[in-house]
Amino acid sequence: MVRVTRTVVVESTRVPRKLFRVLVEVEGMYRNMVEQLTIHAVRNGASSFTRLKALRYRELRKLYPKLPSHYAYTACQDSSTRAKSFLRLKKLGWVKSGYPRVERISIWLDDHLWRLDGYTSIRIATHRGWIRIEFEPHKLYWKYINSGWKPASEAKIKLDKRNRKIIIYLVLVKDVEPYKPKGYIPVDVNENNVAMLVDGKPILLETDMKKITLGYYYRRKRVQEKYDKTYGVKSRTKRKVLRRLREKKKKHSIRWKTANIIVREALRRGYGIALEQLGRRSANNMIKKIRDKQLRHRIFQASFRSIQKAIAEKAREYGVPVIYVDPRNTSKTMPNT
Repeated sequence: MVRVTRTVVVESTRVPRKLFRVLVEVEGMYRNMVEQLTIHAVRNGASSFTRLKALRYRELRKLYPKLPSHYAYTACQDSSTRAKSFLRLKKLGWVKSGYPRVERISIWLDDHLWRLDGYTSIRIATHRGWIRIEFEPHKLYWKYINSGWKPASEAKIKLDKRNRKIIIYLVLVKDVEPYKPKGYIPVDVNENNVAMLVDGKPILLETDMKKITLGYYYRRKRVQEKYDKTYGVKSRTKRKVLRRLREKKKKHSIRWKTANIIVREALRRGYGIALEQLGRRSANNMIKKIRDKQLRHRIFQASFRSIQKAIAEKAREYGVPVIYVDPRNTSKTMPNT
């Protein structure tokens, strides 16, 4: 039995001013705790959650006595994750500052701080008691709920102060039993397509990653040239325009749609999926002898491992077995077993 998790993002209806003010107060206290804990963890090298909780939990409880105690618990979890990430990047030499900055904040909730109230609302524990927040379910949310997915013990919320709404990150879980496959469908991920062999018949799924990558490359270049002259290299206006390009979202959609097609085909036939065993730095190995900057950029943006991860994750959801094979000579001999 394999436990699969999915995060579904739903948005609340417009929250009344009094209730929203309470949540803003909770966010302020939670932010202060996370900032203090993260700096302490980095300064003392205490990035372990258990150690951080043992060192600072009582102090936080004295500082915020009216706030439910488990906020200090989840703040330690949040800070531990941030500190570990910062220390890892610092070790690699990718950060210049001495301490991390806590800019964006999401409030982590455990099973003592929230509960699902029916299917369209949640209750959140605050220093003013429990408050009820209604949210707007969408098609994907109902798809998971109606297919046997259950809410996990943890969740996250983020405040949208401009619209007086709450973004709710619900974690759903499901236990899936993998089946014994009749055979395997070999899948080969390329820059512009994903190839698979089904019952001896080759099938090519066009992704057009090359066209998308080059298109966004030239669009970003034009935006940078235009706004660097007018507003400067570090202008916020330029960053906002670049964020609106939505390249990441488009590629993400293509990966998951491709993965869905492959997994459903394997499930329908009772097959498993065979993928190439790619290393962590597979893109670096591919570009070692390539000097063309544009081609190097395209190889990095093709995200071969990301497509494989999407296929593997979607396969876990349906209980489809996945194996990884040595990629040597797979272009000559298909790993059809």
